[in-house]
Amino acid sequence: MREILGRRRGPLSRRGDGGPRLMEAALTFASDWRWPVLPGVAADPRGGSRCGCPDPECTVPGAHPFDPGLLAATTDARMVRWWWGNRPAAPVILATGGGAPCAVSLPAAPAAQALDALDRLGMRLGPVVASADRWSILVKPYSLEQLGELLYAKDFVPGSLRFHGEGGYLALPPSVTGLGEVRWERAPLPGSASPWVPDVEAVVDAVVEALTRTGVSAPEK
Repeated sequence: MREILGRRRGPLSRRGDGGPRLMEAALTFASDWRWPVLPGVAADPRGGSRCGCPDPECTVPGAHPFDPGLLAATTDARMVRWWWGNRPAAPVILATGGGAPCAVSLPAAPAAQALDALDRLGMRLGPVVASADRWSILVKPYSLEQLGELLYAKDFVPGSLRFHGEGGYLALPPSVTGLGEVRWERAPLPGSASPWVPDVEAVVDAVVEALTRTGVSAPEK
C-alpha cells in the first residue's frame, strides 16, 4: 500500500509540547528516516523576531545552524539525544541534499493556492513544511547541475521560488523560530517509513505553472 499524505495532524505535529517533542521529532528524522539533523540557533531570549546569532539583520531568526555548523548534521541517535538534552528548545534543522530530501519553497501567501492547483492537476505531493513566511515542498535529492539544467530549459522561473539543495538547510516541525511555529501542512502519516517525496522536475513544473496562473511570479521584496 502506498503512503497517503494528507492534512491530518500526526504525533510529529502536535503543538505546545515543548522540548521533549523536539527531541522525539529529531530522533525520528535521524534514526528512523536517516535524515541528518542538528540544532538550530535559538531565537533571541529578549523576544520579538530577533535571532540569537550575532547577525542583527538575520533574515531567518532561529531557523538556521550556528554552533555547531551545518557540517555537524548527523543521523547518530546518541548525538541527537546529547544535543537536545542540553538544548531542549532548539529548532530541528535538516541538512538538505545528499541522502536527505531537498526542498522547493514559495511564499506562504500564494502557497495554499499553488497547492490547491497542484491537487487539481492530480500532482502527488510528499510532505510540505509550513512556516510563517514560506511553505517548502520536500523533493528527492538533486544536484546543482540537475537543477541548473532544469531551470535553463524554462522560459521563465518565478523569482519567488527558492531551492534548498546540497549544502542547504530547512527548519522542521515542531520547531519554533523567531518567526513563529514550523508545522506540517501536509504531514507524513504517523509511524511511516522514510516519507515518499516527488522528483524536483515534477514539482518545479507544476509550481511554476501554478504561480504563473495565480499571478505570483515576481521576486519578494
